[in-house]
Amino acid sequence: MAGEIESRLRALDLELPEAKPPIASYVPFVHINGQLLVSGQLPMRDGAIAVTGHVGGEVSLAAGQDAARLCALNILAQAKLALGDLDRIVQLLRINGFVSAVPEFGDHPKVINGASNLLVDILGDKGRHTRIAIGCSSLPLNAAVEIDAVFAIE
Repeated sequence: MAGEIESRLRALDLELPEAKPPIASYVPFVHINGQLLVSGQLPMRDGAIAVTGHVGGEVSLAAGQDAARLCALNILAQAKLALGDLDRIVQLLRINGFVSAVPEFGDHPKVINGASNLLVDILGDKGRHTRIAIGCSSLPLNAAVEIDAVFAIE
């Protein structure tokens, strides 16, 4: 029987991607003292970066938000791999969002809203979180967005 969070995913017509292994020397998640820390996730779709470049340049705000949503789905895929059951999530505590953007771009929070809003849609009140939204000059594999997460778990 599917849990509450899996049911929400289906109701939203969403499917979690396969959790991908790290691309460098780190682990995808750490489970310790009632918390799950998920390493930064890129906007991967079908094994490739789906949105590359700089937001405010060759990447539109809307495409940046789509990239953030993909990052959120990849975060949940890692959480499911780590926990086995997403209903073990007590609360999403924090996300840290990084937006590869042109220097004059200032709507980083709007980009990361793509992830924040989706996480609340999927997790309900458990998805309300603290966060940061930071602009940077580049990200791994020329990704437009990267997001990590910290969950309280049971």
